[in-house]
Amino acid sequence: MHKKINKVMGAVLVMTVSLCLVTIQEVAAQGGAKVDKALLLEKKIEISSETVNTKVMRVTFPPAYKTPWHTHEGQGPRYVVKGQLDVTDEGKTHRYSAGEVFWETGHLMAVENVGDGVAEIIIFELAPAK
Repeated sequence: MHKKINKVMGAVLVMTVSLCLVTIQEVAAQGGAKVDKALLLEKKIEISSETVNTKVMRVTFPPAYKTPWHTHEGQGPRYVVKGQLDVTDEGKTHRYSAGEVFWETGHLMAVENVGDGVAEIIIFELAPAK
């Protein structure tokens, strides 16, 4: 029974994240204006809990700031609002710039602002409820 609930919760969570980050086509708005949408990230995940605690957080990094090694309560997508960041997660380092999305695993990681100014991300965290 729990596995079935986990799969359903996982599917609901994937759909929710997809609705937040994904668009299928251009949509006509009032007055003939159009909204342009694009798929930024799609990822199937397995949730280990019947209930998921979701958080949305804004984080700003001063120029040249590097976080200590750390973990988060849960995995999830991260959206770079501005700046340029080197993200080391699971031993691999990738550079992300404004407008890009990456998936954080929830494992040991570090982030460094490698741009010229302040960097900012939005964290969508998906953690088992306590």
